[in-house]
Amino acid sequence: MTHRLSARAFACVIAILAAIGVFGGNHAHAAPSDRIAVTVTGQGPDVILIPGLASSGAVWDATVKQLAGSHRVHVVQVAGFAGASVGGNGEGPVFDPLVEAVDGYIKSAGLKSPAVIGHSMGGLTGLALARRHPEDLSRLMIVDSLPFYSVLFSPSATVEAVEPQAAAMRDGMAAMAPETFAAQQAMTMPRLVKSPEGLKAALEWSRASSQSVVARAMYDVLTTDLRGELAAVTIPTTMLYPYDPVMGAPQATIDQTYAGAYAALRGVRLERIDGSFHFIMLDQPAAFAAAVDRFLK
Repeated sequence: MTHRLSARAFACVIAILAAIGVFGGNHAHAAPSDRIAVTVTGQGPDVILIPGLASSGAVWDATVKQLAGSHRVHVVQVAGFAGASVGGNGEGPVFDPLVEAVDGYIKSAGLKSPAVIGHSMGGLTGLALARRHPEDLSRLMIVDSLPFYSVLFSPSATVEAVEPQAAAMRDGMAAMAPETFAAQQAMTMPRLVKSPEGLKAALEWSRASSQSVVARAMYDVLTTDLRGELAAVTIPTTMLYPYDPVMGAPQATIDQTYAGAYAALRGVRLERIDGSFHFIMLDQPAAFAAAVDRFLK
């Protein structure tokens, strides 16, 4: 049971999704960083959408359509993911600069306490933003992310213990032949996306991503531990997580994993979406849309 859960966690870490924004009728805002680009759609209260590693902001297409009539929606694209230019992510850390780039965008655009929705690595970004820049956002929705991913390999994991393995994974991925990287994504993605159409799209996004940027972002996620900072996060937070019997772990185990991970986050609302893998918005779009509506009310 533990082995199967860890295998799913490994797949999620490899393919945690990231960010883009290409929607008809939008306009781009210049971000004060070459780490990200932002596309804006609609009018009304501000909502920021941050996808995860190696994914396109098209993952949010349905959410943008859902919200654009009543909200101003900002879709962040991380440089180097899903065919986007590598930009400032050409070397060095990816995650911490991403958090600061989103903070810089919120401040430069004059956004007043927007809501933030982040998927996977994007959820971790939102959580770090809420901790480091609490003035930036009014509420946070985390979609299938954990404050420290490496606990899924071992409940006793620490940053120091996992760093050598994370570095080896980073270096190995960055050095892969392109065809090997593509084959790895083809094996990984079916564990993350249940929808056939969604799977096809997510696989294309991951294959179009920079191996170097994905590898370094993966390392950053594996070595980022926000568990000790959860108690300091005070904004209303909703955490969505998936369950499907194909995951190979009992529902109670999945529930306990997420509840335990966020136990220190006061007032967090945990919502399970059944019949879904990691990409909840692609696998269960109606249930995801309803959860977004509840979150924004």
